[in-house]
Amino acid sequence: MGSASKQSKAQSNKPGAKQAGLDRRARIAELRAAEQRRDRRNKVLAGSVAGVLVIAAIATGTWIVVDANKDKKAKEVAASAPIDGVQTFGELTRNHVKEKVTYAQTPPVGGDHNAIWLDCMGTVYDQPVENERAVHSLEHGAVWVTYNSKATPEDIKALSTKVKATPYSLMSPYPDEQGTITLNAWSTQLTVDSASDPRVEQFFTKYVQGKQTQEPGASCTMGAM
Repeated sequence: MGSASKQSKAQSNKPGAKQAGLDRRARIAELRAAEQRRDRRNKVLAGSVAGVLVIAAIATGTWIVVDANKDKKAKEVAASAPIDGVQTFGELTRNHVKEKVTYAQTPPVGGDHNAIWLDCMGTVYDQPVENERAVHSLEHGAVWVTYNSKATPEDIKALSTKVKATPYSLMSPYPDEQGTITLNAWSTQLTVDSASDPRVEQFFTKYVQGKQTQEPGASCTMGAM
């Protein structure tokens, strides 16, 4: 037993065994150093990617703001531009009444009116509506599109699509009007022959909740149907 133990110790003290231990420790140190280098590279890469994302986000946000400002400016310019053929009628009375009202314009664009407005959040009516309720909607800043039998099915479809996509607008037939299509806002009116007339879009841009609105922010829902 003593002889075997001494032999084992002698073998462990040989130069080859010591060298193997040193090589193992060196390999472990090398692996640790490589791992640390990878960690540093990953951190640098992550920081670079994050920086690029931040710059991209800032650039995108700046572009959105600039684009929104351009769109706002374009709308302001369009809203201030005159529209050929538009008639205005000055100051009109705004009393709430229960009786029928005889209006100076056909369709009417203002004056005394019913205390209950018509729903006008892109509402399309397939039958004539009460003048007195429609006028109240105009007071709230709505555009009222009316048409007679001369309007084509294509006109009616195009106008209906436009109105349905536009809060603070409404549409209804108006058999007694002289023009084919009439666009009405408070104290303001335009007659056109076709829905494709570019002034239709101009009228919506300028007068939906436009400067003529008598009660800005007033509701266009919870009225009469």
